Amino acid sequence: MEEAKYEFRRVGRFPPYVFAEVNALLTQARRSGEDVIDLGMGNPDLPTPEPIVDKLKEAASNPRNHRYSTSRGLPKLRQAICDLYERAYNVTLDPDTQALATIGAKEGLSHLMWILLEPGDSCLVPEPTYPIHTYAPMLAGANVIRVPLSLDGDFFENLTESFDNTSPPPRVVIVSFPHNPTTVTVGLEFFERLVEFAKRNDVLIVHDMAYADLVFDAERAPSLLQVPGAADVGVEFFSMSKSYSMAGWRLAFMCGNPEIVAGLGRLKSYLDYGVFQPIQIAGIIALNECTEAPKEIRETYRARRDALVAGLSRIGWEIPNPPATMFAWAPIPEQFRHMGSLEFSKMLVAEAKVAVSPGIGFGRAGDGHVRFALVENEHRIRQAVRGIKWVMERS
Repeated sequence: MEEAKYEFRRVGRFPPYVFAEVNALLTQARRSGEDVIDLGMGNPDLPTPEPIVDKLKEAASNPRNHRYSTSRGLPKLRQAICDLYERAYNVTLDPDTQALATIGAKEGLSHLMWILLEPGDSCLVPEPTYPIHTYAPMLAGANVIRVPLSLDGDFFENLTESFDNTSPPPRVVIVSFPHNPTTVTVGLEFFERLVEFAKRNDVLIVHDMAYADLVFDAERAPSLLQVPGAADVGVEFFSMSKSYSMAGWRLAFMCGNPEIVAGLGRLKSYLDYGVFQPIQIAGIIALNECTEAPKEIRETYRARRDALVAGLSRIGWEIPNPPATMFAWAPIPEQFRHMGSLEFSKMLVAEAKVAVSPGIGFGRAGDGHVRFALVENEHRIRQAVRGIKWVMERS
């Protein structure tokens, strides 16, 4: 292989993207005509609710909406997200100072790190976790302090221990519940402890709440902003991707601390003109009128979760029952554990014709697991289980 001609800044710190290896095998197999069931990327297959799509079509047909928009988001859109917080969480927010639209949560969180962190700063991040939680602080030049997170561990205790053992003290803590990939959930008391911790130690909290509505034993997950005083020390991201099956639309919000909202708004005014205006208008309809859509989407994922967990159990692969999200976090079966998550995932593509995400892609602590994304219907999930059964029986 020819030696690279250029040395690139920032991205040079990134390790190889392990998901790409599995995706390459998946693509190669499909080009050869093989039917591979893709349970890897968390890319929702459910259609966006029809009223939202209809509003997009209507708004897109109006030339007035083809012009530049505003990077902060339309005033009615910001009002709509604040109204949702009032209805769902009994939290009152000012749409002018405490809410801002972003081009998806990844964009918002990544640019937020630019204004909160600089080289020499530290950030506490769960591990394993969704990759952007780790790489956004790295792109800002900060040191990432990884905090162990698991279904059976005490994450808050691990968090405080990591803080006490880091010098100088970390400036930011990133959390995300319900959690991807582990599916861990927390109660409101966790956020109460976290807010008290942040105030006592002069730390800023960033909460990524992408799976707010995908909780199977409650109406929805708690919000950081339900805690009195939380907006003094933190912000929260709410995404339209999973709750409304609008992943490709790229629309999310950051809500909470007015100074942080203003800071990100100032940066974004230099970087973009916001989301395409018809998408924002459709987002208003989603938030204001499609109140049943998140529940219907959740129940679809619940049925798929049940089909996967029960199917794997029947073939001897016992995995924890995910309490939330659109994923299952599965310990690798004992007979394959020596392979590590990447080689095991590659084997599943080649032999079971099933693609999953290797746990190491979410951090070293995830290497004993793989993640299933519930992005195929129940029939296809049962087909995937049969492919995995064949591999397990011949091992």
